[in-house]
Amino acid sequence: MDNPIRQALVARQLEEQITARFPVGRRLKVLDVALRDGYQALRLARAGHEVTGLESDPALAAAVGRVLADEPEGIRERTHVVSGDSRSTGAHFLPGSFDVVLCHGALVPGDEPGPLLAGLGRVLASGGLLSLLVPNTGARAMRPGLAGDWEGALAGLALSDPADPDERALRLDALTAALTGMSTPLHRWYGVQVFTGGDTALPDGEEGERLLAAEERAGRTDPYRAVADALHLCAVRD
Repeated sequence: MDNPIRQALVARQLEEQITARFPVGRRLKVLDVALRDGYQALRLARAGHEVTGLESDPALAAAVGRVLADEPEGIRERTHVVSGDSRSTGAHFLPGSFDVVLCHGALVPGDEPGPLLAGLGRVLASGGLLSLLVPNTGARAMRPGLAGDWEGALAGLALSDPADPDERALRLDALTAALTGMSTPLHRWYGVQVFTGGDTALPDGEEGERLLAAEERAGRTDPYRAVADALHLCAVRD
């Protein structure tokens, strides 16, 4: 699994938003853009939802297919993998086709998020939930600084220039404005991995649960969530 701590935290946050927004037992239509290892998509399929994954890398799509082959027939029948780039949603799906759209990791610094976000909003049904996971470009110096890597911290501070348009595009305020402009205003946001980095292993048993409990609480609490490794934005289509 790609970064089990991050995946577990996002899963909990996503479940909270889905439970708050949709009736219990409703089978949702879910699109996972940039499917990758398919962790969130498979979790939602196992929960009874109809899931479509969009993935441009044939090797990643094939890996998800191998995992699906070992799943029960019902899960296989309601999980579909489509070959395509994250910005090609309009070519594959009709407007308003999905109740939930996930886009976790497709946006990186230097990207212009507008076209991708517009495509995601187009395929999201009215009242639907958009889940975005983006790197926290405003806190790049935190992890190296906490590790005593002062050269890395200085480099992160130099990259976190709010005047740089490449950096600003993925900042919370810029994404909030973009989402509002496409009639999908931000409903809730979380910090993901306040205390741990991407290379931190998730311990087994009670220690792992305590780690996740601390991360989950910090991820919804100011000022901690603002310095997390990543930001999880949950927006709702008007």
